[in-house]
Amino acid sequence: MKTQAPGILKADILLLLTALIWGVAFVAQRAGMDHMGPFIYNAVRFGLGALTLLPIIWYRRRKKITDHVFQKNDSSYLIKAGIISGLLLFVGSSLQQVGIVYTTAGKAGFITGLYVVIVPVLGLLWKQKPGRGVWIGSVMAVSGLYLLSVSDGLRIEKGDFLVLLCAVAFALHVLAIGWLVTKVYCVKLAAAQFLVTAVISFITALIFEDISLIALWNGAIPILYGGVMSAGVAYTLQIVAQRHAPPGHAAILLSLESVFAVLAGWIILSEVMGGREITGCLLMFGGMLAAQLYSQKVDKV
Repeated sequence: MKTQAPGILKADILLLLTALIWGVAFVAQRAGMDHMGPFIYNAVRFGLGALTLLPIIWYRRRKKITDHVFQKNDSSYLIKAGIISGLLLFVGSSLQQVGIVYTTAGKAGFITGLYVVIVPVLGLLWKQKPGRGVWIGSVMAVSGLYLLSVSDGLRIEKGDFLVLLCAVAFALHVLAIGWLVTKVYCVKLAAAQFLVTAVISFITALIFEDISLIALWNGAIPILYGGVMSAGVAYTLQIVAQRHAPPGHAAILLSLESVFAVLAGWIILSEVMGGREITGCLLMFGGMLAAQLYSQKVDKV
């Protein structure tokens, strides 16, 4: 039997660590809401994320490291790309952060993960035909969402609905990034979109929220984790790992983010799910895997 290349094994470990960091981030986001409003949390979080990426940009520029020869050095294009992706990230992160106030970290993690099913379905708008796995995954994911979030009387809970809308926004964000990143250095684009999201979130917070330095200090740990670890470190790990990891490996490992979110919510926040919710999570997880593993395949006649 052929042994796995060391480079691939290392990449898989980095992807698993990325999923773990992102999963625990849902707990940090939930904990941060005990001290401040969602918009000021996102403002500081994504501001820190942008600052975390600056040393990487500086280092690569100093060493003259580039990823693709066709990437543009046009600053005006980077600004436009940062605004487009930043606006989508602002919408998605705001819906998620407001929604998580009314739901658990575990449920928010699983529902957010639905973006991996929504992405290939939205691809139909660009005449990209999804494979069978996407449709199977969609049915499984919707069935799981019903068990996880829909209460008696066919009424979806407020927080779960907001997080579902956030999954749609993140799906659009993924599609936009997939197009923009082929034309500009990816880490610069990440820093630009984080900065745009931080600025818009801060303006929104000034209008709708009471900003307190004491509250920010009391919520420093959730903010630092969400900004430095979730945005800066995890994003960088993902970029490094996906240079060597096969797409199938990346799909499976990154989808574990939702599982880690549930485990972190259970261990850290003492969140508990019943049999119905656990069944819903299992169905959604299966649907995510089906959509990710077969999203690039087309139906055979």
